[in-house]
Amino acid sequence: ETFSNASRASMAASGSGAGSHERRNWLVHILYVRREHDACLAVIEEALAEARGLAEYPLYVKALILRQRGAVAESLTLFQAAACLNPQNVCNLKQVGRSLYLLGRHRAALEVYDELLRLSERDWEVWHNRGLCRVYLKQYDEAIEDLMRAKSLERHDATFLQLGAIHALRDNFRAAAEMYLEALEHSPGSAELLTAAGLAYLRLGENDKALELLDASLARDPTDPRTVLAAGSLIQDKPDPDGALLSYRVAAVWAPNSAPLWSNIGMCFYRKERYVAAIACLKRAFFLDPFAWIISFNLGLVHLCTGQAPRDRADLGYISASGPSPCHPTPGPATSCSLAQGSRKHMLSQPPSDLTPAQPDSAYPRPSRSLWCTDAAHSLM
Repeated sequence: ETFSNASRASMAASGSGAGSHERRNWLVHILYVRREHDACLAVIEEALAEARGLAEYPLYVKALILRQRGAVAESLTLFQAAACLNPQNVCNLKQVGRSLYLLGRHRAALEVYDELLRLSERDWEVWHNRGLCRVYLKQYDEAIEDLMRAKSLERHDATFLQLGAIHALRDNFRAAAEMYLEALEHSPGSAELLTAAGLAYLRLGENDKALELLDASLARDPTDPRTVLAAGSLIQDKPDPDGALLSYRVAAVWAPNSAPLWSNIGMCFYRKERYVAAIACLKRAFFLDPFAWIISFNLGLVHLCTGQAPRDRADLGYISASGPSPCHPTPGPATSCSLAQGSRKHMLSQPPSDLTPAQPDSAYPRPSRSLWCTDAAHSLM
């Protein structure tokens, strides 16, 4: 996030005769890259006092430090002050746009990036961040155009990941998978790209291809909880609950508060007919995410299997009160107790209207597992 060498050189040259505060830029830079932020701020304050607040580079670095500490609004003010001192420096305007983006002022950030394009039209970072702003404004077509322009200028994993995430938001998982595969041609060792591609194929129902990509990702980063959980869910489908539990044990170390993880662990214990352990895991998942209808649904079905009909009415009752989620549609009535087979989105079918305990030889519906398949937004710092 610091200035490029050319920007620092031009700044130092422009102020070589202005005063001693400009000659401290090298010290400010060294302290910043060493992450000695307290000492860096002390030098910056001395330089600003000597320059009466008109030192561009100290203002810029101070703003970077404040933003890293969470003071985004204060950093925006300092970046704007630096931009006023040198309006032609694109680094200042980039950081103004970045701070506006972090503050959620996406339309204002777009205006800054439009101004930047007039100064530097072939800067891939400007096109990329402009596309990110359009994503939050739900202007998906324009966002794809901006990100494709950024990709044509320079190929970066962040751009490919964001393009794939937009396609996934629009339920176009085939296009998302193709985008990730294109990125893998240039970054074949990226565990993040391999995981994203595996999840896209998982949503397409191509489990063999998904497992191949997820295994390749685990070979490079065996501790990523999202990858471990997705691979474990595929193993769980075989069905191989013991193998899935081994995978989930790794994920639990790095993501102990993941509701989908504990829901899947509960389903493994359910398949092994260890109902007490299954209920305990599902209750923990429910505590972590009480509005996930699929967890309440599974918990109610496990209670049915143990003959606790009064309790399962309360569990299944949460389903109708829970709202829809990106991965799961709105469920049916609270009396629903069977799943449409083969549906990746866990659609509910209409069961008999009563919830009286079935006979011992009656087959209960198989509880559905959760799948952690969220796509993180990727942005440039």
